[in-house]
Amino acid sequence: MVPENIYKVALNSLSAHVAILDEDGVIIETNWAWREFGQKNGLTGNLESIGLNYLSICEDSSKNPNDESSIIAQGIRKVISGDIKEFFINYPCDSPSEKRWFALRVVRFREPGTRKVILTHENITPLIVAQQSLAESENLLREQSEKLQENNIALKVLLKHREDDQEQLEDTILGNVRQLILPYVEKLMDSGLDGRRKTMVEIIDERLKEIISPYLNRLSALNKILTPNEIQVASMVREGRTSKEIADVLMVSVSAIDFHRKSIRKKLDLTGSGNNLRSYLLNLQ
Repeated sequence: MVPENIYKVALNSLSAHVAILDEDGVIIETNWAWREFGQKNGLTGNLESIGLNYLSICEDSSKNPNDESSIIAQGIRKVISGDIKEFFINYPCDSPSEKRWFALRVVRFREPGTRKVILTHENITPLIVAQQSLAESENLLREQSEKLQENNIALKVLLKHREDDQEQLEDTILGNVRQLILPYVEKLMDSGLDGRRKTMVEIIDERLKEIISPYLNRLSALNKILTPNEIQVASMVREGRTSKEIADVLMVSVSAIDFHRKSIRKKLDLTGSGNNLRSYLLNLQ
């Protein structure tokens, strides 16, 4: 046999603050959680709140039609009238010592012939705090990600400047050695020096070429050491064209192309090395 007060016991067992309103918005029943909340928050006297008009309390505390109190009153009236089946809202309800948030849900009381409604207030402060903490973490991660992207961009710019500066330095060294030093070394080698002096000049020539050889690994370096005609020939050699094909394109003799090829090999220090000119050009960066 079911005890007559089982429904009231069930109502008092809920952790949510529950109140039942009649069709005019007057409180006709509350549960233990409702009364305990009122007591903990400084309410005295009628802790059950029975007989109080919840709608009037909301509307009297409202300062404008768009604040929480006014919205809650409008939602309750719509559930009472049957315009909507359910009303739900989250709202702040701070105490003197802490920030709090509650979720209010309003539904029709399932009793034939009445227009009563049930209000449940549930403390959702831990959920809101967790959401805010997550949002702050996401914002922090977003800011850190943006800073990282900015730092990466700045680093790329610095690296590009460094590469440009290094390439410019290499071009300067290459040009100075090729134009200002090697010609005089070649003249010394052709000036009829005796054995010891000639050997020393040859060593100087080899060491200078060792210094500039790493710079010749760049395709752009060709523009610094080759003539415009030689650059044309070198480009077509790199494409795999034969001397005859190049001669036809440039409308010159094959012997002229062979002359350019020998000059290119000499300027790239390939003379007598056995290295294939096209392979060398293909390996340039």
